[in-house]
Amino acid sequence: MNFLTPLFLLGGLAVAGPIIFHLIRRTTRERTVFSSLMFLLPTPPRLSKRSRLEHWLLLLLRCLALGLLALGFSRPFFKQTPLDDPTAAPPKRIVVLVDVSASMRRTGVWAAARERVDATLAKVGPADQVALYTFDRTATPLLPFEEWNRAAPTDRVALATTRLATVSPGWGGTQLGAALISAAEALAENDGKQTPGPRQIVLVSDLQAGSRLDSLQAYEWPKGVSLVVEAVKARNPTNAGLQLVADSADTSRAAESVVRVRVSNSTDAVREQFKLGWARATGEIVGAPITAYVPPGQNRVIAVPVQKDTPGLDRIVLTGDDEDFDNSVFVIPPAQQRLSVLWLGNDAPEDTRQPLFFLRRALSDTPKLAVSVVARKADAQLLPDDVANASVVFVTDVLPAAQAAALREQALAGKTLVFAPKNAAAAPTLAALLGREGLALTEATPTNYAMFGEIDFQHPLFAPFGDPRFSDFTKIHIWKYRKLDPAAVPNARVVARFDSGDPAVIEAPLGKGRLIVLTTGWQPEDSQLSVSSKFVPLLWSLLELGGGVSAAPSQWYVGDTAPLPADATEKAVPFTQPGIVETKVGTRTLRFAVNLDANESRTVPLAPDELERLGVPLTQAAPKPAPAGENKIVLQGIEAESRQKLWRWFIAATLAVLLAESALAGWTARKETSKTVEAVS
Repeated sequence: MNFLTPLFLLGGLAVAGPIIFHLIRRTTRERTVFSSLMFLLPTPPRLSKRSRLEHWLLLLLRCLALGLLALGFSRPFFKQTPLDDPTAAPPKRIVVLVDVSASMRRTGVWAAARERVDATLAKVGPADQVALYTFDRTATPLLPFEEWNRAAPTDRVALATTRLATVSPGWGGTQLGAALISAAEALAENDGKQTPGPRQIVLVSDLQAGSRLDSLQAYEWPKGVSLVVEAVKARNPTNAGLQLVADSADTSRAAESVVRVRVSNSTDAVREQFKLGWARATGEIVGAPITAYVPPGQNRVIAVPVQKDTPGLDRIVLTGDDEDFDNSVFVIPPAQQRLSVLWLGNDAPEDTRQPLFFLRRALSDTPKLAVSVVARKADAQLLPDDVANASVVFVTDVLPAAQAAALREQALAGKTLVFAPKNAAAAPTLAALLGREGLALTEATPTNYAMFGEIDFQHPLFAPFGDPRFSDFTKIHIWKYRKLDPAAVPNARVVARFDSGDPAVIEAPLGKGRLIVLTTGWQPEDSQLSVSSKFVPLLWSLLELGGGVSAAPSQWYVGDTAPLPADATEKAVPFTQPGIVETKVGTRTLRFAVNLDANESRTVPLAPDELERLGVPLTQAAPKPAPAGENKIVLQGIEAESRQKLWRWFIAATLAVLLAESALAGWTARKETSKTVEAVS
């Protein structure tokens, strides 16, 4: 036990008073009459018995009261262990959030971030709980709270440092808002059950202006969670970036033969003149470069001509910038896509009353796509190349049994067939394609006309019409159609129905492929579909459903996942870094141009109040200097004594002893009085 004011212990010497008082024998006050002593010889008094203590229990209580009072005024306290050091901050629950986005690849940024993380971990106390997260487009737990708690206290910091050494900045964009929300939710788990102290997020990032914070706008920041920002800076503060300008859906890149790029320059840039051009994997510009003059804080869109006669050019690079992480964009040079459609029927190509005529007009060539319609008679020999090269096969008339069986095998292997019979006599062909017998078609002629009454806009065939502005099919009149019982078709899915309830469009899966049955045709004899605005988009949906037309965007970003056609073994391909990504789908090779998020080039620091404006409370990382030497020991003693307050217990004990002493003294006095009265009587 230690004492804050040990001089008050000298007050304990007062216990000598009760002892002295108890040793003094009290002289009797009674007088006895005796005769003259003149005839007696004087003799010295003789000690007959020694003085002895009387009422020793009273003496003990009085001494104890004085001793307890002296101890209480000396303000005692117990010395604390390092875990209970009162000068240290209370135990914390901390999430260290480290930015690993593409902008952190700048010179000196990642090294500075590692130093900030090491400095933060060095301040962690044995009772603190720490989790280590990294983030770019998504937040990833590198060291969760559970693993930190399972590790030995002496190994925790080393474990976190080792985990951080295994990662480095990638190529993803900076989704700062989503990362802060993930960290706040991690702190909210088991709130107050394990660590009652402060909850804190330590953000280690370059805080570039391109960080996305839109997730925070609709998020209510949890109370008690503060944010400490450890901002890091690059050695070269200025930066110029290169981004690909996305084309709109109706832009003809093939016709223009140019690729447009945007050159942006930071507001604090010291360079204004750059060069750009096509390059190969080595990064050296091929041919004469284009000079771009971009003042600080501005951007310029530049058209770069496509060099068709030079193979191997897959990127446009920018030179003259200090930081090169965002100075390349990958481009697949524009080229017209070619696909084939096989038509099996007895139509004359120039007969304006037949469906083939309208199909050829609807699938006319565009600068991006050239469609070749190969028409074959229904009873003609089926050429293997025609079927293999066709994206979609249309059947409108009765086919020989051998040809129907061959088409069924193609569908089972992944081909898309569209069966639009002109009359009910084509029922045997439909039965052969489905592999069933006894399938029947009957002609139906409405009194006036039929209309589309129920359409599944979730199906890919009608998905382009899902917007309410384009979903009205009531203006298309159907003069006649073929009735088909969908229960007779295995695994049939009715995509559209007429207002009478009869199926209009049925999809039936066939192995890896599918069969689309149209119970009415688009020729004027059957309906008004060919003269409506829905006809051309519907045909292009059929081509997309067959995998012939790719609806993929003109460019992809790091972190995106591109869907693959239905006949691919994998469902999607993820993009983890910029470049040209190739993947095999059957006999085809799909190529994707993957680029960096354009916002990563905005490396100017974020405004300091931007996070606070979105409701995130910031805490300044300015801890008070820790006391040293004797001052630290004194402060520890003051803090321990103020928290323990042992003096209150000593004062309470003193009062209790005094009460006991008073009661005992009263009882003793009454006992002696009664003895005296008995002796006199």
